[in-house]
Amino acid sequence: MIRHWILSAGGRSLILASINDRLPFVAYWGAAIADGDNLIEAGIADVTGGMIDENADLSICPEASRTFPGQPGMSIAAHDGTPIRPRFTLTEVAQGNGLSVTAVDEANDLTYVADFCIDAETSVLTAKARLDSNTPIRVHYLSAPVFPASHFADDMIDFAGRWIGEFQQVRTPWAAGIHMRENLTGRTGHEHFPALIVPERGATNTAGSVQAFHYGWSGGHRMIAEELPDGRRQIQFGRAAGTQLTAGTHFETAPLYAVHSDQGLNGCAVAYQHHLRDRIVVWPHPDRPRPVHYNCWEAIYFDHKLNDLTAIADRAAALGAERFVLDDGWFGRRDDDTSSLGDWEIDERKYPDGLGPLIDYVHGLGMTFGIWFEPEMVNPDSDLYRAHPEWALGAADQVLGRQQMVLDMANLQVRDYLYERISAVLSAYDIDYIKWDHNRVLPMPDAAQALGYYDLLSRLRTDFPNTEIESCSSGGGRIDFGALSLTQRVWLSDSNDALERLRIQHNAALFLPMAVTGSHVGPRHCHTSGRVIDIRMRAWVAAQRHMGFEMDPRELTDDETAVLRDVTAWWKSNRDWMKTADILRLDSADPSVIAEQQLSADGDQFVVFAGLADTSRQILPRPIRLTRLDPSATYRITLVNRDDTVGLSRGNPALKTRDLTLSGQALMARGITLPWSFPLHMWVIKGQRL
Repeated sequence: MIRHWILSAGGRSLILASINDRLPFVAYWGAAIADGDNLIEAGIADVTGGMIDENADLSICPEASRTFPGQPGMSIAAHDGTPIRPRFTLTEVAQGNGLSVTAVDEANDLTYVADFCIDAETSVLTAKARLDSNTPIRVHYLSAPVFPASHFADDMIDFAGRWIGEFQQVRTPWAAGIHMRENLTGRTGHEHFPALIVPERGATNTAGSVQAFHYGWSGGHRMIAEELPDGRRQIQFGRAAGTQLTAGTHFETAPLYAVHSDQGLNGCAVAYQHHLRDRIVVWPHPDRPRPVHYNCWEAIYFDHKLNDLTAIADRAAALGAERFVLDDGWFGRRDDDTSSLGDWEIDERKYPDGLGPLIDYVHGLGMTFGIWFEPEMVNPDSDLYRAHPEWALGAADQVLGRQQMVLDMANLQVRDYLYERISAVLSAYDIDYIKWDHNRVLPMPDAAQALGYYDLLSRLRTDFPNTEIESCSSGGGRIDFGALSLTQRVWLSDSNDALERLRIQHNAALFLPMAVTGSHVGPRHCHTSGRVIDIRMRAWVAAQRHMGFEMDPRELTDDETAVLRDVTAWWKSNRDWMKTADILRLDSADPSVIAEQQLSADGDQFVVFAGLADTSRQILPRPIRLTRLDPSATYRITLVNRDDTVGLSRGNPALKTRDLTLSGQALMARGITLPWSFPLHMWVIKGQRL
């Protein structure tokens, strides 16, 4: 007996099917479809020699007890460690705004529930699973609902990374066996961003069929992409195995956000950008423009002097900054990174009158004020550690990271202490922004740390709803939809090198919209790469996302000041429509060019950022094709920064001297040809529908 259920919304359909009341499997997921019985029957596979007599279901939670030939969807044990291999029977599928599947294993007193819903506007499919037991059990691993991967994919894309080198795409061919990423650092991590993209053969940024998955969890994950011996393929995401350290009776996965696109990688990117911005992030002031940041870290580091800070604030405000963020070094006796984490009281040596004089000065310049915390960490050289060494996670003689240890966030006393200290600062001063940092990995993986982090953030968000929070973790070490459900901005990387940022931002746009993605103009001589990069490149790369500055503005020449002021003014005049624009990665004929098109929600305007990351193999620039325009509409095309043309560009392409009027069809089929330039240059092209 085969039963099926169809969930359709947002131009997409999910069909679940169950055979003989076993756990359902995903029979179809893709463009909206009405077929049910015929489709499922058409998909039942044959059996041949060397196999058992019936194919085990590739269900939403594959069961080892049913001769499944691959990775099961859960690994659990009794309280005494005896393995449990469930065998579930479907009892109910409730259909409302989504599908809710309930199955029981009476022999082991277990209940499994999987929930699915599709957002009608973003088309993102959200899937979660939970497991309940009548007696305490140990869960080593529990997958979110399992999806089949396309047979038409030759490879898969996931993401590696490191400090100042986040979001590095890795392509891996599909082959028999398991491709697994497991992040055991205890945070989302630079090393294994929790996502997988499965492009079908021939898919590009702008065309083709693609599946994408993101696991919204901040505590370390396991991703499995497995091709079974029979050729079927499955995708699993869950918490990293072995990170649930205590027995219990109730367990839940984080949400798995799945997208199917028939418009290339950009179809997945736009769905994720919209869903994160409009469904997950809770904005304190949703109608306010995103403010231009100034962060003082790379200007002063730990050397806090009020006169220097006010002088820097003057320059930042004159450049167009609207928010001033005081970074590390304002508390305890924090003169370097070896002491005082955990002692969240103002350093009276540096601020004898408290933070009030600085905040009042910043407000007098028309800027709001933000401040840095690293709540989950403690230095051994701190009053907190001397009073409560038992609050630190791990052994006393553990290897330190950046001279610090991690506080045990599963301990309610720790969270109460941190809440009291942070809320005291927020209550005493007019602070509208927190840069929340997390600068070392855990001494051992523990999911309770992430849950404690969520709990503390939730308490602060409830009591200080007007305070915006940035998720920073040595840069991009804690970026995921779970963290972003409680924060409003991410620090994408500690690298302010414009060349590195160009690539990092390009890849991160597969998931993140402009509104949450902080990008700052760093010092002329980059502190993390040693490169010296022209202010024009630095400014325009920052203008691709939520713009800010992070250098000592007193170092700027008159020319640099004028350029930065002009680019900031341009960003401010365009930020409102760019906040809700789709970031579309463009397929570049020249691999040295990294290009994107930001298209307004109404389709009436766009801006193309074309960054020259390297020397081209050929002499002349190759055309850049645009995407998703109205082919019958006419657009006025302006080279925004045509004054940046260099002397070796000796020809006379039209965009160097005047605007062009072209149809959407021409812009998408022929593209636009840009002037020649040196590497480490950004061309900016504005388009307006006439």
